[in-house]
Amino acid sequence: MENDLAIRLKSKVEELISRYETLDRENAVIKAKLDRVEAELTKKDNKITELEKQIKDLRLKEVFLGTAADRTQAKRTVSRLIKEIDACVSLLSE
Repeated sequence: MENDLAIRLKSKVEELISRYETLDRENAVIKAKLDRVEAELTKKDNKITELEKQIKDLRLKEVFLGTAADRTQAKRTVSRLIKEIDACVSLLSE
């Protein structure tokens, strides 16, 4: 009877050890996958940040460049302002 109990106990311990080793290997595989996914996520986060900066730069560039009509209007406005400044300078120098 005691011998039978010892055999069953030994069998259960061996089964638990086997299950532990299997779970330990699975855990190692999952940790490796997690590390790869975290590295990929960091890489993609950096790429998103870079692309957002590029978008911001392009929007800023667009504001300064504008359309051809905007540039023409801006040139006219600057020319008009320069003429007004020249007129004021000539009035001051009289």
